Amino acid sequence: MAEVKIVDQNNKKVGSREVSDAIFGLETDAGLVHRVYNALARTQRVGTHSTKTVADVSGGGKKPFKQKGTGRARQGTTRAAQMRHGGVAHGPQPHDYNTRINKKERRRAVAVVLSDALREGRLIVVKKLALKETKTKAFLAVRDKLKVTSGLFVLAENNDAVELSGRNVPLSKVVLDGQMNLHDMLKFDHLVVTEDALTNIEKRLGGEG
Repeated sequence: MAEVKIVDQNNKKVGSREVSDAIFGLETDAGLVHRVYNALARTQRVGTHSTKTVADVSGGGKKPFKQKGTGRARQGTTRAAQMRHGGVAHGPQPHDYNTRINKKERRRAVAVVLSDALREGRLIVVKKLALKETKTKAFLAVRDKLKVTSGLFVLAENNDAVELSGRNVPLSKVVLDGQMNLHDMLKFDHLVVTEDALTNIEKRLGGEG
């Protein structure tokens, strides 16, 4: 089994633990990650964009001018696409962009990204994240000691001091382990996970949660 180092908030090693190879020992699979990421991104689209076609535009029941003798191109309605105030030809219409991705694929994609992060040294496991006061400066101090400039911080339970302190810090985001998603994991350079959150992630991806 793979092993991860556990550090404290000062980036000092305080222990280590084994992690499941089924979650942290997978080979890179860019195709799977790309497919799942695109599916998740598509589901965020509302799909309410719409334009009026010739059939939707009011008026136009009368032929604008006679068929022959005017020297102009023949027209059947004032609401044709080429006419002023006419309908739009081939414009966007309401569309459902949802793409079905089964739970097993979603879980495996997350596990692949976790495996890559561990292999590349971008996964940092912290014994716990706690601040004595709710201050951005305090959060930045911890982030600097962990040598993280761009990171997703994952907690096992709500911690107002940490969440509020990191809320407005650029290139950082604080979430609970149940809120962690593929988009955020790929967006940030480092993944900072508390030991308890790591336990929850292993249970969830292992099908226990």
